[in-house]
Amino acid sequence: MAEPRGQDIFSRLADRGEDVIGRIGDLNLPGTQKLLETTNQLRERADELQRRLRGLDALERRVDALEKKVDELSKAKTKASTPRRTTTRRTTSAAKPKPPPPASGGNA
Repeated sequence: MAEPRGQDIFSRLADRGEDVIGRIGDLNLPGTQKLLETTNQLRERADELQRRLRGLDALERRVDALEKKVDELSKAKTKASTPRRTTTRRTTSAAKPKPPPPASGGNA
């Protein structure tokens, strides 16, 4: 079924909704003005909420990138801080000759 005037169903619904709201505004029913003001405020708040949520996506990407960097740095740090097994050279010095035992002077 072809859409009349190139509009899809959502565009037609939006147009009709705007027409209805315009007609309600023209009526002088009690509370109509308050209803329209509240509806407009709700729309503005929804728009603001959408803008803030879009900003959260960028923040989430930044946090993910920072978490990856922290993980990489902590892995590098743990590798550097683990004691390495190194072979140490032990040098042995030549044994000092033992001094001769004291000569007992036989006072006997």
